[in-house]
Amino acid sequence: MGTQDLRDRADDAWEDRRWLVVVANLESLDAAGDADADDLDRLGRALYLVGRDRDSRDLLARAHRAHLDAGSTASAVASAFWLGLLLIDGGDLARGSGWVARAERLLVALPDDAVERGLLHLPGALQALYGGDEAEARAGFAAALAIAQDHDEPDLLALAILGVGQAAVLADDVETARARLDEAMVLVVDGEVSPIVAGIVYCAVISACHDTLELRRAREWTQALSEWCAAQPDLVPYRGQCLVHRAQVLALSGRWEEAFGEVADARDAFTRAGDEVAIGIAWYEQGELHRLRGEAADAERAYERAGRAGHEPQPGLALLRLAEGEVDRATNALERLVDAARGELERATLLPALVEARLAGGEVERARSTAERLAGLDDRLDVEWVRASAERALGAVCLAEGRPPAALAHLRVACETWRSLGIPHEVAMTRLLVARACRDTGDLDTARIEADAVRRTAADLGAAPLADLVDGLFDDEPAAPGGLTEREIEVLSEVATGKTNRAVAERLFISDKTVARHLSNIYTKLDLSSRAAATAWAYEHEVVGPSR
Repeated sequence: MGTQDLRDRADDAWEDRRWLVVVANLESLDAAGDADADDLDRLGRALYLVGRDRDSRDLLARAHRAHLDAGSTASAVASAFWLGLLLIDGGDLARGSGWVARAERLLVALPDDAVERGLLHLPGALQALYGGDEAEARAGFAAALAIAQDHDEPDLLALAILGVGQAAVLADDVETARARLDEAMVLVVDGEVSPIVAGIVYCAVISACHDTLELRRAREWTQALSEWCAAQPDLVPYRGQCLVHRAQVLALSGRWEEAFGEVADARDAFTRAGDEVAIGIAWYEQGELHRLRGEAADAERAYERAGRAGHEPQPGLALLRLAEGEVDRATNALERLVDAARGELERATLLPALVEARLAGGEVERARSTAERLAGLDDRLDVEWVRASAERALGAVCLAEGRPPAALAHLRVACETWRSLGIPHEVAMTRLLVARACRDTGDLDTARIEADAVRRTAADLGAAPLADLVDGLFDDEPAAPGGLTEREIEVLSEVATGKTNRAVAERLFISDKTVARHLSNIYTKLDLSSRAAATAWAYEHEVVGPSR
């Protein structure tokens, strides 16, 4: 096949995003000794897209030298820049910085208004961004943006707009962040940028949406990323990020089993790539799923693995300790995190857990102060997640203060906001507080309706801790001879038919541990010592049988 035929086939495959076909044709061209600098450059990028990172770096280095030999300094600068960026993104900071420095050295030969000067603004701006210097980062990205606009260069334009949005996140400027991140995504979705830039923008925007608690946008862009990856079967990068973002969205949406599968696949992908930071994120998400399902030992192991990989295992680990009754330990960890938070958005994710911990420790006044601090962040940030968290926290504090009507006013707002965000576990946790408030006002009918709704959600999700919480809501309300509660009657009725504790737990959507606790209470209240004696009592008092 001739040189032009190979190039044409590579061009067609590039347009169709068939990256392996691009690689095959350009490698044939290279093997025949007919590849020019532009061919090598394109081959290097295609090799990156099919996951051959080392070969990609070698080809981009060759392309850089070929551009220099051909007297094309501008193209040589661009090749050096992209090679440096990919090396840095892959964790090879020293070599990546060296290639960026080489690109900067070559800039002296280019005009002052060359578009490549815009590319070279990006590494310094990124370094400032990661170092927490919002002002320097924003200035660097703004300079790159100005050059991109002058030249109408879409890749530079998308990366510069993305950077401005990320700097706004760092400054807790949610309104600017929303606008710039959406603008960057428009360029990607419209197909105006190259595939490598598209992948970078997708993953960065979704991560920023999670950082800014913009859950609707995170869900929307994660779906778009999934479709983008699915349309390119040969694509290898970004699939790990796609999977972990999908896991986060699935978990929020209540599809926990699917989330487990996605996060495990993401962790495997990150492990193959040697990406320790991303491995830590995947382990943390797995820990959260285990915690919500009541699998404490598995959750603790996952949080430990996350911490080992360099990812903060909090606030998940603190909430796990709180569920285990270690209130002081949880509170101390959360106070440390709140004090060390880098901004208001990060602080907003931690304060709800701190309110919960302080209420568990009986520190009602401090809990109110913390809840009001969270409400102040809601006023400034205007983010639905923060609003729902603040209203629920205030409602929980009002309940602890013995003011259930005031609690209900806050909790109704929180519940509707969580529902609009499509997060069933948070809706159920809020409705549990609504049930408590209705019970405390004497409205037992509404309390039971709310409790039943929570119980159904707990069953659907497999959320054993949530089931245990709602299960204890009416424990102090006798419902039968012997002082048994309604739930104890339900457990005894099932036990009396010969079911095991596991079968009873599955039937009533509670944990084995909860069944055992109820049985212990039943034996104590009825002064019995065996299942057989409890069964006999149940039939004698018509707890089972036709009347039930």
